This record gives sequence, structure tokens and C-alpha cells, in this order.
Amino acid sequence: MWVHRSGEFYQERPVVIYEYQKDRDHQKPLEFYRDYKGILVTDGLQQYHLVDKKLPDVTNANCWAHARRDFADAVKAMDKKDPSAVHSSVAYTALQKIGGFYTADTELKKLSSEERLQKRQEIIQPMVEDFFAWVKEQLSQCTVPPKSKTGQGLQYLVNQELYLKVFLTNGDVPIDNSASERSIRTFCIGKKNWMFHNTANGASASAMVYSISETAKLNSLRPYYYFRHILTELPKRCDVNGKINPAELDDLMPWSEELPDECRKPRR
Repeated sequence: MWVHRSGEFYQERPVVIYEYQKDRDHQKPLEFYRDYKGILVTDGLQQYHLVDKKLPDVTNANCWAHARRDFADAVKAMDKKDPSAVHSSVAYTALQKIGGFYTADTELKKLSSEERLQKRQEIIQPMVEDFFAWVKEQLSQCTVPPKSKTGQGLQYLVNQELYLKVFLTNGDVPIDNSASERSIRTFCIGKKNWMFHNTANGASASAMVYSISETAKLNSLRPYYYFRHILTELPKRCDVNGKINPAELDDLMPWSEELPDECRKPRR
């Protein structure tokens, strides 16, 4: 299940789309984003880098939450074996440095895109440059085994450096793709409920339902009442062949101001 989400800072008409595909071949995102112009925030899968290379209007940015995972795993394993060694480890130091980026960036979330970019370049960019210099120093000095979790984490950072720095060039780019991860988690929570749904049509139907329900939530709607409304209205718009003109659906979109009040979550 591929999940595509509008950016974390894009609040006007947020949308999340679930798309079922049989595999993870790069042709799938290449087809989906063929007309897209902008920045695509992802993990470090090579498929996304190929999209960046083959679509001139797409720039791939990598996620810092994924960049820290190997270090988090290393610290967790070390904490079980030798807790006293954790704070002096390379993995712990890496986590602390990455945590500094997050702390600084969190304080900028309420700023405008322009102000956020300015502050990122003033405050966070020097931290990131110093961090990558430190990472390369650890690798050159062979301070950790290359096949260890920490060694793999350091090499991942060097390989993805270009993509991990993209958020420093655009104030609308989040530091990670945690918003998408939250949308993925919603689907994963229900896995056992449909473990026997074993057809492509069923998976595609699930993707459609989740796209509507999760987009409704992002737009502060109550999914049950929104579904009830659109399922009541859609049959009225069918022509004699059972087809609907997409141009006549604007008032049913999750961001439409014409939706009934019962579809909206109460304001706090």
C-alpha cells in the first residue's frame, strides 16, 4: 500500500491518498508523480531517488527520522548489554546531535515559510554541516565496525547527505515525513481485520475508503457523517448511464464550505 500525503505545512486543502500496487518497483511512483512539480519527502529507498533523476520537476528530500533509526536501534541494544557505555557511544552522540536539529526546528513551526527558511539557514544549517563533518570523521577514523548498526547509520548519512539537506533550502519542507508515517500507521493498525482480503480489487477498494476517511480527518471532518453525506448525494448526480461528472463534485470535497455542519468536528 503506497501512501501519498500533502506536506505537513500545507494546511489549506490537506489530502492523503492510499494506492494499492502489487510491488515496490520505481515505475509506480514514477507514474504517480509524472505531472508533479515540487519536493517529495521520503525515506531513503532508491526508488524515490530514481523518481528524482527521471522527473526534472521533482526534488527528493530525505527524512531525518529514518536517518536516526540505526542509531536508536544501536543504543537500545547497548542499553541491554552494557548500559554504562551508552552515553559515550558514537550512536548516542549522533542521536543527541540530530535531536538538536529537531529541537531547533520545532520552535520554528509557527513561523511563515519565509521566516522558517531564514531561521533554518541561520541556526540549523551550521549544526547540520558540523554534524556531517563529524560523521565523516568517525568513518575515516574507523571508530565503529562498518557492519554494526552504528556503522550502517553513519554510512547511510553520507550516502543520503544531499537529500537530507533539502529541508534547509525550502521553508515548506518538513524535517521528516512523520506525517506520512502517521497515515501509514492508521492503515497498519487494522491489518488483522482484513488479513483474509486477498484480492487486488479488495485492496484497491480499501485504498479508496481510507483515502476518503483520512483526508476527511485532515480537514477536521467526522468521517461517519461525511461518508453518509456523500453516499446520499452521489446517487443524485448520476446520469442515465450511472456516471458522474467530476466537475460537479466540488461542493462534496472535504474542504468544501458547503458541507453540512454535522460533518464537521466541533470547534474547541
